Amino acid sequence: MATSFKAVHYQVNNEAPVRRDFYRIWLILQKGVLQLENGGKKVQQPALIYLPPLAACSFVPAGRQRNGYWCIFTKELMDDHTRRLFPTTTQIFYPEDQALKRIRFYFDQLVQAYHSDDMHRFDSACKLIGLLMHETSLLQVQNATDRLKSRFINLLEKQYPVVDPGMPLKLRKPADFAAELGVHVNHLNAVIQQTTGKTTGQMIAERMVSESVALLRYSDWPVGDIAYSLGFEYANHFTAFFKKHMGETPGAMRK
Repeated sequence: MATSFKAVHYQVNNEAPVRRDFYRIWLILQKGVLQLENGGKKVQQPALIYLPPLAACSFVPAGRQRNGYWCIFTKELMDDHTRRLFPTTTQIFYPEDQALKRIRFYFDQLVQAYHSDDMHRFDSACKLIGLLMHETSLLQVQNATDRLKSRFINLLEKQYPVVDPGMPLKLRKPADFAAELGVHVNHLNAVIQQTTGKTTGQMIAERMVSESVALLRYSDWPVGDIAYSLGFEYANHFTAFFKKHMGETPGAMRK
């Protein structure tokens, strides 16, 4: 099969190709709806879309103008490494800021290569597609990072509100959460620090303090019961923890 690729700006009434025996990469820069095999998906921000052969997809823009790029090519335009990286199912990424600038630059270079008479233009296109796949690898790492952060926050919030003083919190330390999430505690700590600017321990402590304040203000539980419900074996340990974060003792707050 002859090598073929296109990378052009969308034009009014000029639909992106739908040939299913080609690899496709789209960069959509406007709002609209992606029509996928399993239904429609709204696009509210720049989206980078990878479509392997046989994948069905179309884009319905919110307005008359189309804004973005598409690239269609055969497998010959990828080296073995790039071909292994190309998703086997439709994948959608949402690049931001610097990543989006780099991706737009690569597409602009693809447009230039496509319209060039340079005998090496297909080699240039092959390298540019490889660079796009590298960006995808970075976005996949970012997506995995965001998912782990979300799972951690959901797991943290799932423990609250505390409704029974006889059932203490089971997850109180970063290692407890890491074990429940199936990751190493160092990895969890690194992800939370990177995505929130706080340590895992800080996130846990802040949520525990918030629950402590609510229980002190809105329940009639003794301080000892509140301490036990939050996983403190001794009330004086809870008092020290609370004073460290709030600047006063639990008893003083309750007065």
